[in-house]
Amino acid sequence: MSQDSALQRGLSTRHIRFLALGSAIGTGLFYGSATAIQMAGPSVLIAYIVAGIAIYIVMRALGEMSVHNPVSGSFSHYATKYIGPFAGFTTGWTYVFEMIIVALADVTAFGIYMGFWYPDVPRWIWILSLILFLGAINLIHVKVFGELEFWLSIIKVTAIIAMIIGGFGLMFYGFHNDHSAIVSGVQNLWLYDGFMPNGIGGLVACLSVVVFAFGGIEIIGITAGESADPKKSIPKAINAVPVRILLFYVLTIFVLMSIFPWNQIGTQGSPFVQIFESLGIKSAATILNIVIISAAISAINSDIFGAGRMLYGMAQSGQAPAVFTKVSKNGVPWMTVVVMAGVLLIGVILNYLIPENIFLIIASIATFATVWVWLMILVSQIAMRRKLSTEEIKALDFPVIGWPYAPAFAIIFMLFILAMMAYFPDSRPAIYVGFGWLFILWIAYIVKIKPKLKGFKSELTSQQNLEIKG
Repeated sequence: MSQDSALQRGLSTRHIRFLALGSAIGTGLFYGSATAIQMAGPSVLIAYIVAGIAIYIVMRALGEMSVHNPVSGSFSHYATKYIGPFAGFTTGWTYVFEMIIVALADVTAFGIYMGFWYPDVPRWIWILSLILFLGAINLIHVKVFGELEFWLSIIKVTAIIAMIIGGFGLMFYGFHNDHSAIVSGVQNLWLYDGFMPNGIGGLVACLSVVVFAFGGIEIIGITAGESADPKKSIPKAINAVPVRILLFYVLTIFVLMSIFPWNQIGTQGSPFVQIFESLGIKSAATILNIVIISAAISAINSDIFGAGRMLYGMAQSGQAPAVFTKVSKNGVPWMTVVVMAGVLLIGVILNYLIPENIFLIIASIATFATVWVWLMILVSQIAMRRKLSTEEIKALDFPVIGWPYAPAFAIIFMLFILAMMAYFPDSRPAIYVGFGWLFILWIAYIVKIKPKLKGFKSELTSQQNLEIKG
C-alpha cells in the first residue's frame, strides 16, 4: 500500500490554487502591512518583491519534488528521504507547530472580530462554535473543504481588488475624503523623508514581518497527496499563485502609500477602512470586518487541513503516533482533525490568560517555524538532485528555475532572515523559542523515534532475508 493510498484525490486545480492564495493572504496583509510600512516606509515595496522572489523559488523547489513524487506528508517525507529521518521529523513537527500557533492566534482574533457586532456575547462562544464548524467541515470530505476554501478566498481576493481599483480612483479622480491625509499620488513615495526614510536598517527590520505575511503558501505541497492530477494541478497552482500574491501585496501597498503619507498609514485605524471611507462608503468598517472574518476562517481551516495531513504522512513513516493514520470511509484522516480541533480549544483559555500583545511574539515564533520549513524544502530539493542521475534530472516534469543559483539565493535569504531575527530585540525571543523547540524535538527523536526506526529497519531486513531464502 502506498503512503497516500487511503486518501481520496478530490482536490482540483481550482481548489489548490485558491487554497494557497487564501492561506497566504490574511491578517499579514490586512494588519501586518501597516507594521511593515512603519518600519521601512515606501522601501517596503522592495522587501515584498525580494521576499516574493525567494518564496517563489521555494515553491518551485517544492513543486519539483511534489510532481516527481506526490505523497501525503510532502516536505517532511522529502526531508526524510533525501536528508535523513531527523530532518524529516523536525520539518514535519515544526510545520505542525507553526500551524497550531497561527491557528490559535486566528481563533482568538475571530472572537475579537465577532465582538465588533456582538460585544455582549462572550468571546469563547464564537471560538467554540467556529472550532466545531470547521472540525465538521474537515471530517466530511476533502472536496467540501476545497469548496469552502475556494469561496472564502474569493471574498478576500474580491475585497483586495476592490480596494486597489478604489485606490486608483482616488489617485486619478481625487474623491472627497475627510481625513487629514492628502491624496497626492505617487509622489507620496518620496515626499516624506525620502523613499527609504529609516535607512537600510528599516528595510532589513521589516523583512521578518513580510515573510510572516507570505507564510502558509507551502500548503500546496500538502495537497499533492489528494490532488486529482498532481502533475498538472501542482505546476499550475505554483506558477500562478506566487505571481498573484506578489501583485496583490505590491499593488496594495503601492496604492496605500500613494493615497496616504506612509507615516500616517495605520494611525487612524485600519488602512483598508481609510480607503473605503475615503470613497464615501459609510459601512467601510462593517465590510472590512466581514472580509477579515472570512480571512480568519480560511486561515484556520487551512491550518487544520495542513497540520492534519502532515501528521497523517508522518504517522505512515513512524514519525508520529500510529493513531493518526486512521482514515474515515470518505478518505479523511479523522483522528488528526479531532486532535487539531481539541488543541484549538486551548484558544478559549488563551483568551483569558494571555494579553493581546503576546501575539506579536507568537507571530515571530511562527516566522521562525515558517523559515525553517522553507529552508528544509530547499535543502531537500538539492539533496534530491544529488541522488538523481543525469537522465532522471532531464526527465523531471517541473524542474526548479535557475538551478543551482536560484536555490542558493533562497537559502542565503532564509539564513539572513533568521540572523536578523536574532539581531533585533523584538524578535530575538522567537529565536530562543525556535531553537528550544528544535532541541526538544532532538530529545524526542533520540528517545522515541530513533529506536522505533531501527526496529522498522530490522523487521524489514528480516522480511527481505526470508523472501530471499524462500
